[in-house]
Amino acid sequence: MILVDASAVSASRPTKRLFDEVSVTISSGERLAIVGINGTGKSTLLRVLAGTGTPESGTVRFGRDVRVSMLEQDPRLSGGTVSTGAGGTWESDAILDKLGMGSMLDTPVEQLSGGQAKRVALAKALVTPADLLILDEPTNHLDIDAIAWLEDRLASWTGGLVLVTHDRHVLDRVTNRILELDRGAGHLHDGGYQSYLDAKAVREEQAATSEQVRRNLAKTELAWLRRGAPARTAKPKARIATATAIVEGRAEAAARTGELDLHRDVPRLGDVVVELEGVGHRWTPDSPWLLHDVELRLDPRERLGVVGVNGTGKSTLLELMAKRIVPEVGEVRWGSTVRLATYDQHGSQMDGTLRVREAIAGPNRPPDYRDAALAESFWFDGDAQWAPISSLSGGERRRLQLVLTLAEQPNVLLLDEPTNDLDLDTLRALEDFLETWPGALVVVSHDRAFLERVVADVVVLDGTGTVGRRPGGYAGWEEERRGGRRRRGGSMTLAEPEAPARASGGGGATAAGGGDKSASPSTLRHRLRSAERDMATIQKEHDQLVSELAVLTDHVQLAEVSRRLAGVLERLSVAEEAWLTAAAEVEDRGLES
Repeated sequence: MILVDASAVSASRPTKRLFDEVSVTISSGERLAIVGINGTGKSTLLRVLAGTGTPESGTVRFGRDVRVSMLEQDPRLSGGTVSTGAGGTWESDAILDKLGMGSMLDTPVEQLSGGQAKRVALAKALVTPADLLILDEPTNHLDIDAIAWLEDRLASWTGGLVLVTHDRHVLDRVTNRILELDRGAGHLHDGGYQSYLDAKAVREEQAATSEQVRRNLAKTELAWLRRGAPARTAKPKARIATATAIVEGRAEAAARTGELDLHRDVPRLGDVVVELEGVGHRWTPDSPWLLHDVELRLDPRERLGVVGVNGTGKSTLLELMAKRIVPEVGEVRWGSTVRLATYDQHGSQMDGTLRVREAIAGPNRPPDYRDAALAESFWFDGDAQWAPISSLSGGERRRLQLVLTLAEQPNVLLLDEPTNDLDLDTLRALEDFLETWPGALVVVSHDRAFLERVVADVVVLDGTGTVGRRPGGYAGWEEERRGGRRRRGGSMTLAEPEAPARASGGGGATAAGGGDKSASPSTLRHRLRSAERDMATIQKEHDQLVSELAVLTDHVQLAEVSRRLAGVLERLSVAEEAWLTAAAEVEDRGLES
């Protein structure tokens, strides 16, 4: 069933063209991601597909009685409590709990931060009866476990799905087509993120080949033109016109020129960087300790990730390290050579009346050629430099904030959720930069691909106020968590404590496996076969419920079957972990299964 068909739609904004004559059709069961650099119109196209925005030209047709549920990039809640804002049902309350908002159900929405409001709006979008689900950056402001839950939810969604996201794991897990907006055109790619990268590379290679052919033709035609007028008199005028067009032709301008020049002069760090000794903090004398007994020392080439569920104090830890707030107990020390800059979550709070070039220059001097060069190296071209900040997309504002942060030429960089709203090209460039940047880095992030590339160790905030360092980066910590799940035969959340926190820099990840060494071979084989039978039984139940969802139209029945499916998915996860544990024990003992 066709849900929405957009034909030759176009849009622009006062300072630039967004896209021209883009066509796309979404049918039931299709999962489309829209990607492109910041400012290409991804959010605008989402609103067009949702019917809440009108294209400047082209047509948009919806299937009969198609219901659309949409999550905006910056949603606005109308009032009431968190619970009522998300729908006020048992299902919406359960989803709010999965998204880390379970303790705030009675909180007025007026008191929420932007990230909290986004999570409430996401819950509402997920429970709204719909045939087409449209999500704009749904993973922003979610912790890692919440993103994993959302992946499972979207993987079981049987309607049409359109989303904009920078999360490469989500792209590969839940999408089967990608629409890239590039220099005003739309390019459709079948498959997930890796397939998109492959197809894009082929397209760019073909464009380079075409440009080389054009240049060779230009040389040939120029040689002919230079043979003199007598030799050309017998040639048709059309040949002269063709030659002129080839010679004067140009390859299509790149979407972005040059590399993202993030490498600025970085002052050398001494041996002492940032040290936290016995640090504890709480917001009021009567409130529980958010952090306590924190001992943390950064070295000059630190690559440290900070992970934990929302509300455990990740941003507060960075604020303490930056000396933006004073700890209630303990001490924060900086080395004498430290030049620290913080990239926080408040880029949207920049003065919207300032132009880009004015923001880069700062309040104490007029903009000059240095500011123009810096802006261009961050892909703000001449026109964009004169644009008011209020006209920028969310991703462009975040990129501008990155410019302003690195323009300070820090040697200690604190990044708080740096991947929110940045496009994939900027993310890859930022990752490349951080791999060779000579300063110290501390980053709070929920982006698993980003963490995998840029951090060497992680500190885990588990909700108890303690800060425990895990060597081996995100991958090492995730393997430790998986090992814990295998040993317990069940699921585990980010905040669930594992082995006691190790001291800074000590030890490796806990070995996975374990198992009951006293069990007999026959007992182990029985456990494995039993786990296999359980998985097969639950999988059949899962497939039956998915088939039912595909044909149901009554929203009450849909809600009930969806609830049952969520329970089956949880049981299937537990059964799979039990099978993994049994299989690992059989393998460790060298037994035939």
